[in-house]
Amino acid sequence: MDFESNHSSPVLADPASTNSSRLGIYSNLLPYSPPGGSLSSSKYSRKKPGKLDEVCSSGWLDAMKSSSPPRKKLFKDGSDTAYSSWMVMLALLLIICHAFKHPSALNSFEEIAKFAKNKKIAMFLDYDGTLSPIVDDPDNAFMSDDMRSVVKNVAKHFPTAIISGRSRYKVYQLVGLTELYYAGSHGMDILGPVGKASMSNDHPNYTESTTDQQGKEGNLFQPAREFVPMIDEVFRTLVENTKGIEGAKVENHKFCVSVHFRNVDEENWQPIAQCVQDILDKYPRLRRTHGRKVLEVRPMIDWNKGKAVEFLLESLGLSNRDDVLPIYIGDDLSDEDAFKVLREGNRGYGILVSSRPKETSAVYSLKDPKEVMKFLSSLVTWKKVEEGGCILNNRRTIL
Repeated sequence: MDFESNHSSPVLADPASTNSSRLGIYSNLLPYSPPGGSLSSSKYSRKKPGKLDEVCSSGWLDAMKSSSPPRKKLFKDGSDTAYSSWMVMLALLLIICHAFKHPSALNSFEEIAKFAKNKKIAMFLDYDGTLSPIVDDPDNAFMSDDMRSVVKNVAKHFPTAIISGRSRYKVYQLVGLTELYYAGSHGMDILGPVGKASMSNDHPNYTESTTDQQGKEGNLFQPAREFVPMIDEVFRTLVENTKGIEGAKVENHKFCVSVHFRNVDEENWQPIAQCVQDILDKYPRLRRTHGRKVLEVRPMIDWNKGKAVEFLLESLGLSNRDDVLPIYIGDDLSDEDAFKVLREGNRGYGILVSSRPKETSAVYSLKDPKEVMKFLSSLVTWKKVEEGGCILNNRRTIL
């Protein structure tokens, strides 16, 4: 079956230039210096949008709306019955098509288990919307104790990593498990196993040996390290320029900045988009991306969650092996990069977490974090049974 790679909404990311570097970091970039001197909040005044800015903001607004469906009834009272029925039929058809194209990972578990037999599974997980529910305040996106227990059991049987848009430190605080590997800032901040990933060997300045909070040794890989001072300035500026927009929240994830508009009235979405556009005008080495009710400012380097998956597989010694099955579970647009990597050459399975149909490069789907927990629990149970069967078979052989 052919799986399309189209997204459900337009991608706002500017295409990054490429070079011969495997990381895609610009070779012609000079060391960082603030454009036109320091950009403190006292010196920086947001300009009135001109025609070009208005066009940009308008395009952003359409993308922001399409990726952030409102929680409203499908039809208003008094709508035409025939038209409403037609819309309902189209919605049902979309759901049926999605279920056929991206079936439930729970309903397809036997099929997944059959393919995973005699293979080493590597598990990759997003955090928000995957291990924890989407909430109005990202600071309150806590995973349940049951989910934490399940993830801990998964890590006992399979090498497991969490790849999040949050800072690595923050996501570790939220998860609190030392059995995992963590990648923050969409994979731009990876604390992985001590291995020989050629991607890091090609750029030794971005890799260093370190220890985690529990004293465990690992390799810290940060391909956007030189951008930290720039990101700090951008964070401070965005905080200052959005403080008058009720509900806006700006987060510093060390290598990228997120501007949340989940709690902002829709009439104020355009000013938020303009704030981000003003930043990009000042910092040509940064680019824009978006997720569910969030705009992000990131370094313009060729690095994403898909490359983070490749890096971790290589560090674990699991690259280019036929007996390895990587599985990535995520819910956001940024996870599509990882889905694409696994789909290429049937390397593994991407599983989209979504309660509504949308285009994705994932193979399977799950509705919400509760179904994610059921799937992970099923995977652990299956592994225990398989391991028990192997032991029993070995005993029979000896007898």
